[in-house]
Amino acid sequence: MDETEKLRVLLPHWIEHNGEHADEFRRYAPRAGVAGGKLLEAARLLAEANVRLSEALDKLGGPLEYQHP
Repeated sequence: MDETEKLRVLLPHWIEHNGEHADEFRRYAPRAGVAGGKLLEAARLLAEANVRLSEALDKLGGPLEYQHP
């Protein structure tokens, strides 16, 4: 598997993982007191990062399902 294929497998996982973290930040924000705004900002930035990661994935040809040897 070359580097492009690896990225086509890894990027969807990273995007999903970022989304899970962003959701968790949003859930905790109301309970975080003065830090709540920073958690919401971090969630927003992760969503923005996911847009860029999705764009990169598109440029690489879209997701590639990993096939175990």
